[in-house]
Amino acid sequence: MRLAESLIQQKGLDLADVGRRYVAWWRDEGFDTGPVAESVFRHVAAGHSFPEASRRVHVESGEMTAGCNPAHRAAPLAMSTAIDDTELAATAQREAALTHFHPIAGDVSAFVVVLCRQLVRGTIWSDAIAVAGKGRQAPTRGAIEVRSPDALRRGGFSPDVLAAAKHFVETANSFDEALAAALHFAGPANYCPVLAGSIGGARWGDEQVEPRHLQHCGILGRVRDAAERLSDEW
Repeated sequence: MRLAESLIQQKGLDLADVGRRYVAWWRDEGFDTGPVAESVFRHVAAGHSFPEASRRVHVESGEMTAGCNPAHRAAPLAMSTAIDDTELAATAQREAALTHFHPIAGDVSAFVVVLCRQLVRGTIWSDAIAVAGKGRQAPTRGAIEVRSPDALRRGGFSPDVLAAAKHFVETANSFDEALAAALHFAGPANYCPVLAGSIGGARWGDEQVEPRHLQHCGILGRVRDAAERLSDEW
């Protein structure tokens, strides 16, 4: 939500503005940030810049900063017409690096954002996957190529989350079916279903998302307002 509103108000990605909004959210109401993002926000609140904070957390965590948080939050980038297609992947990587120093986190986020933009445009699934996969790193490409359900993993490592989300959206016939399968697979963990929701929403569209999936959202009016403002630019 904070990213979407920043994109609207700044007419593109302003990392300083996005960073301020993330920290303000964390201070006011943030929860379930994930350990990497929360540690970065704590360092920033203590006076460090975002680049300094992300590097520090990368070292402190034993370089375990390739999680799925950036891919979860980056979907609004796909809807911002201020970001050209040629810059979309790199923009997603820059946004990811605010909190997750490991390049794999940004690479997976880039794949997701490009995929979502292609799907929103109506590109067929196989072609959208091919476009999004161009130039991606080996772990991301490996995730795209996973075919067997037995190879899926439930953790938060971004390529694993991507592999699972892609599988459930790819093999489903509807948004509801994809989300239900992702939730059944993930259990209480929120890694895979969040990404399946973003990708599935881009594939099938808002009209295919049943109201019951949105009843828990206390800021639904705010979400719809941002979505309409972004879509009006198209």
